[in-house]
Amino acid sequence: MKQFLVTLPRNLIGCFKGWMLIWHVVAIVLTVILVMSGLDWRYFLATRNPVLRSWMFPAVHIGGLLPLALPLILFAIGIIARNARAISAGWAVGQAELLGSLVSSACKAVTGRAHPAHSIGVDMSHVFHFGWLRGGVFWGWPSSHATIAFAMAVTVFTLWPKRRWLDLWRSSTLFMSALVSP
Repeated sequence: MKQFLVTLPRNLIGCFKGWMLIWHVVAIVLTVILVMSGLDWRYFLATRNPVLRSWMFPAVHIGGLLPLALPLILFAIGIIARNARAISAGWAVGQAELLGSLVSSACKAVTGRAHPAHSIGVDMSHVFHFGWLRGGVFWGWPSSHATIAFAMAVTVFTLWPKRRWLDLWRSSTLFMSALVSP
């Protein structure tokens, strides 16, 4: 726990230093391109298909439970097997999830992107309310699901870069986060 708290501020600042800052700029530029070209809205409409949504419904539950379960599973494995590396990995994944949530919420608090209307007829993809908390922190850009899934995946793959069993998880996590995020 001490390591979690001690490294948290440094890792949060690290999210915005060097190449990380460039990746934030790339994400912003790509978002502008997707929104202004209309691809974002067309993607939203394409994913409203009832058959697709019913087929992907388990991804919603898995995407909601995995961030809670994975650190706990790693802790349990570490405690049962007396494996300090697994315990540290549990803390690292938990910290990555927290940082992903904080970064996503901060971006949402500044950009204020409107949440797509439940009635599909209105294109809300171009609506941003720039300023502090003008659009809330629960809806909008970037997707918290995708941000947290990506943070988890990067952490796990950084800790275990040569593990073959992760290839399947990596593919499925990135696929599900892309499909689930609006």
